[in-house]
Amino acid sequence: QVQLVESGGGLVQPGGSLRLSCAASGNIFGRNVMAWYRQAPEKERELVATITDSGVTRYADSVKGRFTISRDNAKNTVYLQMNSLKPEDTAVYYCGYRRVVVADYKWGQGTQVTVSS
Repeated sequence: QVQLVESGGGLVQPGGSLRLSCAASGNIFGRNVMAWYRQAPEKERELVATITDSGVTRYADSVKGRFTISRDNAKNTVYLQMNSLKPEDTAVYYCGYRRVVVADYKWGQGTQVTVSS
């Protein structure tokens, strides 16, 4: 089993920044993908960014140039640096983990990000 614990959410003004962290523990496989997804009220969960164990990243078009995903493999931790935040970034942000050979993610409990003046 894998456990994921997110932290770093909160309330921020438009144009501000936040950094989310997600610590993974348990049965972590070397070849894996970690990700951030988000879900706004009455919307489906959507991809924000993913990063492989070798550091290959992918971003949603809506966050390119504003968000940066990174990871520390020694700590089994993934980060999401969010800059130039917009009200439409308001959502619950979920950390995900999956093995490369598995399609489904394991999820953390989520952390709320609210962008409002």
